[in-house]
Amino acid sequence: MAIVDPGALRVYVVTSAGLVPGRDHLDVAHAAIEGGATAIQLRAPELSDAELAPLAAALAERCRDAGVLFVVNDRVEVAANVGAGAHVGQEDDPRAARERLGAALPLGISVASAEEALAARAAGADYLGVTVWATATKPEAVPRGIHGLRAVVAATDLPVVAIGGVDAANAREVVEAGGASGVAVVSAVGAATDPVAATRELVQAMRVNGSGER
Repeated sequence: MAIVDPGALRVYVVTSAGLVPGRDHLDVAHAAIEGGATAIQLRAPELSDAELAPLAAALAERCRDAGVLFVVNDRVEVAANVGAGAHVGQEDDPRAARERLGAALPLGISVASAEEALAARAAGADYLGVTVWATATKPEAVPRGIHGLRAVVAATDLPVVAIGGVDAANAREVVEAGGASGVAVVSAVGAATDPVAATRELVQAMRVNGSGER
């Protein structure tokens, strides 16, 4: 199992196309890296594997050069082929994902309870993701609130990243009250007028709450 430094999850940006006209996944990722993001997740359900592969390869190289954690959402085969990690949900097959990625590439798994956290740990997860508040960018995700986040954090030794309705204004609450190692955002960066500045604001918020000085 690959070991993910909790610090690598501190400011975790998930890409999305179409939040701002003319802004694509590469635009969001490059802006996030420039702004100081510690992790990038490429989430592009609208693309076929053939379309996703060159994009993932380009971002994998860019993130390696920048020292930024990089994972591909769901598409484990694409991730493995470009030497990237993957992030999967409960509807996927985490054990198969772990097997395909091997020991060296990171695997994140979305969970909603302590029981799912323990199962994800057994399946070979390196970190966990928990939806805290409802979000329009992924309406099917069930929000667990700060209490649910805290329950997952308490159940496992794996680092946990909190996603869903998170921005620079509430990052302090998520980390201090919920115990997350970091926060993941989609629209807080991808839909921002200035995504570089928005990422920097998140980085500063995480420093203020103490999780940015590791």
